[in-house]
Amino acid sequence: MDVIVSESRLSGTVQAPPSKSYTHRAILAGGYSEQTTVYTPLRSADTRATMRAVEAFGGTVNDEGDDSVMIQGFNSNPTVPSSIIRCDNSGTTMRLTTACSALVDGLAVLTGDESLRSRPQGPLLEALSTLGATAVSTRENGQAPLVVGGGIDGDTVSIPGDVSSQFITALLMMSPATESGLSINLSTELKSAPYVDITTEVLSAFDIEVRKTEMGFTVPGGQSYRTPERGYTVPGDFSSISYLVAAGTVAGAVDGTMQIKNAQKSAQGDTAIFGILDGMGAAIEWDKSTATASVEPRPLTGTTVDVSDTPDLLPTVAAVGALADGTTIIENCEHVRYKETDRVSAMATELQKLGAQVTEHQDSLEIHGGKTTLAGGTVSGHGDHRVVMALTVAALGSGETTRISGAEHVDVSFPEFFTQLSRVGAAIEQQHESPK
Repeated sequence: MDVIVSESRLSGTVQAPPSKSYTHRAILAGGYSEQTTVYTPLRSADTRATMRAVEAFGGTVNDEGDDSVMIQGFNSNPTVPSSIIRCDNSGTTMRLTTACSALVDGLAVLTGDESLRSRPQGPLLEALSTLGATAVSTRENGQAPLVVGGGIDGDTVSIPGDVSSQFITALLMMSPATESGLSINLSTELKSAPYVDITTEVLSAFDIEVRKTEMGFTVPGGQSYRTPERGYTVPGDFSSISYLVAAGTVAGAVDGTMQIKNAQKSAQGDTAIFGILDGMGAAIEWDKSTATASVEPRPLTGTTVDVSDTPDLLPTVAAVGALADGTTIIENCEHVRYKETDRVSAMATELQKLGAQVTEHQDSLEIHGGKTTLAGGTVSGHGDHRVVMALTVAALGSGETTRISGAEHVDVSFPEFFTQLSRVGAAIEQQHESPK
């Protein structure tokens, strides 16, 4: 699907979607438990992949399409899947279920789409092998398809923290199901640390103890996932909120206000988007008591942003930087190259097509705003939901019409993205391919 986006002036109220990160973890925690209810989950291509994985391990997921999902879990005793676990494009699903697969008596096979099969899994496979499990890449390159299983008999492992925080999350969620527990020692600095904070927050809600240590984390063994008394409620997604608040900042109506609902306070590092945009001159108010953010348009100036802990914000900041005066520098972003696509290169390439001046380095991105006026054009979403949404933000603030290909990928995290923006005045036309 292509979308055609024209310069717009936005005003009104939008609803942020539930958090993808919390939904993944809550669904899998429900799988590790006996039974639980997850309220207000995000239903997207990625989270449905995790639901299918829970069922592959012997659980059941009753998704009636209302505001909740009922899970009958496998109670920390996953069975050998009867078929291949297909993770589609979801890196979170693959990493979290790879660790869970290590607990089965036999072997599980995991794969994904072409993009996911190119993403690194080697450090997690090595960690699981150290712990006694069978954990191999069929292509012997650290990438899917993966074959994992056989059980865990170790209690200490070392793993780098600068490739993907999902590796640490996967081990943390698996650890309570082991007899001896697990000590996770980080061999490098932990990048994207707030995502691990989300994990420990969810684990705490399911009565799982995680201890921070000088080297990393320790999880006592023999713990049981206990369902929260009132189930588990997923908060709003701040990665998705970043595109909404950015759109209101660069394309808000004069003397108008755009409100974003479902912005609850949580452990999400991407709440940093409010501070980043505020530092660029945006007018943002966040009422935590009502979980509402309000934004008004303002002239913006460039800034310097470190995305070590907030990699998902790079596309948003890059798009806003292209519409600001001065230079915006995004630092410590090499790990952002190992997502659904190389987001550093993708944003540099596509913003340049729209007329922006961009300088790309291995670990940083410079967007020289104010030197040119963004014009329309035809750009690619690179099969990446975050690239598509960021380019939409840039297009809303540009002077001409922009066509974005591969726009259907917003279904990964924010299926209602274009609908929500259209409700507040965005000129967006969705063009679906005609059936052949």
